[in-house]
Amino acid sequence: MTTTTKMLELLSPATVGDLELNNRAIMAPLTRCRAGFGFVPQPMNTTYYAQRASAGLIISEASQVASNGLGYANTPGIYTQEQVEGWKPITQAIHDRGGKIFMQLWHAGRVAHPDLLDGELPVAPSAIAADYLADLPNGQFPHVIPRELTLEEIPQIIEQFRQGAQNAKEAGFDGVELHAANGYLPEQFLRDNSNHRTDEYGGSLKNRARFMLEVVRAMIDVYGKERVGVRLAPSSTFNDMHGSDIPGTFTYVVGELDRMGIAYLHIVEPRIKGNVTIEDDGTGLGAKFFRPIFSGKIISAGGYTRETGEEAIANNETDFIAYGRLYVANPDLPQRFAIDAELNKYDRSTFYTSGEEGYIDYPSLDAA
Repeated sequence: MTTTTKMLELLSPATVGDLELNNRAIMAPLTRCRAGFGFVPQPMNTTYYAQRASAGLIISEASQVASNGLGYANTPGIYTQEQVEGWKPITQAIHDRGGKIFMQLWHAGRVAHPDLLDGELPVAPSAIAADYLADLPNGQFPHVIPRELTLEEIPQIIEQFRQGAQNAKEAGFDGVELHAANGYLPEQFLRDNSNHRTDEYGGSLKNRARFMLEVVRAMIDVYGKERVGVRLAPSSTFNDMHGSDIPGTFTYVVGELDRMGIAYLHIVEPRIKGNVTIEDDGTGLGAKFFRPIFSGKIISAGGYTRETGEEAIANNETDFIAYGRLYVANPDLPQRFAIDAELNKYDRSTFYTSGEEGYIDYPSLDAA
């Protein structure tokens, strides 16, 4: 262990929207599949989040805004009153420790599976199955052909996001982030390999972006633009995301989000595909690409270390660094960064299991 003489930029206070954050080491949204019955958060979830309250900002695990938005087993929801009540101890525990937390709102769309939806078909912009495998409790299986949403149903889905934001506000969250990455419903509308519609939500780029942007506006209606963020993964092909003119597609979307004045843009770097690191040839669309396009704050996520995160901030490529796997294993990550302490090693085999093992049993420096 060594003592750091110069304070890291990574650990300096900063603002996002109208919030003052204690540092720039953001806890990334991390699906952990440990919600209780009815997709309601349970006491060990409160312990987990409270342990990590020293993050500059916690972005919650993806939380479905509707029962048919469920993409994986045992992920928490934000569409019933029981779920709202389940989240309240979590937000309170974080605030009691001086932390901040945004909820990530989510709808899996075609990445859902009938086995998780009581036999119901998942919904999507078009009846096109993802050429990918669904992660189910009994293994991995091909995705099914989803049911295409009718034009009349789309405003109902947007309303579910608005209500999700309202429920998050009632539960005590400081803001909300739209999960518009990783091949879920907003990105399914945006990409032309998954959206073959011919109405006002398909065809042209402007039409394909309409759903995502209308959802963001609905979230702003609840929280105000200073408390809304959006997560994008422009370079990822996770969950069968492809398409034509990807740079042009995301340049347009980011430009529109900039005009909305949202609190931040959360970019998943090209070296991340889902939850694994892949080869980065330097040509992908990361935070550095969007810096000239987006005038607000940027959070960059993607396998950063203490040193590479500090370098990205020092080079003005981004304002904040989101850490995922490091926060899984190191609940006191900012404190460890401050003194360049050794990090706990994460155990990937317990990322999505049940119970406390690999969840709330990683030691802090104080415990060690």
